[in-house]
Amino acid sequence: MDGLSDDGLNGFSIIAFVGSVFSPYYAWANKSKPAQAEDFCSINVALYTPTKKYWTMTERGKNAIHRTANQFTIGPSQLSWNDNALTITINERVPLLGQRVQGTIKVFTEQLFNHVVALDDQQKHRWGPIAPSSRVEVSFNKPNLNWIGNAYFDSNEGDEAINKPFSEWDWSRAHLKDGSTAVIYDVRQKNGVEKVLATKFKLDGSTEDFLAPNRVELRKTGWRIQRNMRSESDHKVTVLNTLEDTPFYARSMIASKLLGEDVISMHETLNIKRLESNIVQFMLPWRMPRNPTRLY
Repeated sequence: MDGLSDDGLNGFSIIAFVGSVFSPYYAWANKSKPAQAEDFCSINVALYTPTKKYWTMTERGKNAIHRTANQFTIGPSQLSWNDNALTITINERVPLLGQRVQGTIKVFTEQLFNHVVALDDQQKHRWGPIAPSSRVEVSFNKPNLNWIGNAYFDSNEGDEAINKPFSEWDWSRAHLKDGSTAVIYDVRQKNGVEKVLATKFKLDGSTEDFLAPNRVELRKTGWRIQRNMRSESDHKVTVLNTLEDTPFYARSMIASKLLGEDVISMHETLNIKRLESNIVQFMLPWRMPRNPTRLY
């Protein structure tokens, strides 16, 4: 899930993991025997402000989670459904420094979708937007943040580790003038086969596939990750802001042209080869501490 304020100055990204694909602990546990996904859960919170970024991702075990049809609790944080709204209560700490991140995000869905497609040839990895066009209210007391804007909410699931079929992907979503959301998944698999999904999700609940425009190479990140964006050729593609710049993952705001419109997209690049590297696996615990209890 991600969101942007109406003034374009603030944003967030939140991912609730059950069996975190980025968890080094989950990867290590699976080397000896199949591990329980519920024993490797976390809520990744990233807050973007004009002056500072806040990032948390504490992993917790199965004794620190609780799931029902309408609620998911991970340690001191929680996601809950109520009618057409998703309320996310965050109570986390920044790794190493221990700075508190406390607040609430309320996502008001405009249209729910039951749309699931496979990302790989073997159909072991699936993706689907749940509420691609939503409104959001953000209210944090630590740090002090209050804003409203638009949000996007989707789901990914898999039957195996993401390093099995994939080498890298680029993903982007953009709100269009008619209120719909256009999403492009540009996937490169290890077998050399590329899979490009381009779909428009409309406010009336219908979907419409479209032909993705050509791939445009963007400037590399500080960690030298190659970003690519699908954009119509008669428009210059501009990286407006790099929100996350890590050895294997980048999140950016990008201006481009799509379906005849000038758009600003939330964009991500994931480099699986980098994620698999020994040095990155060694670095991850410093950013993703593990606390198997409900305590902070």
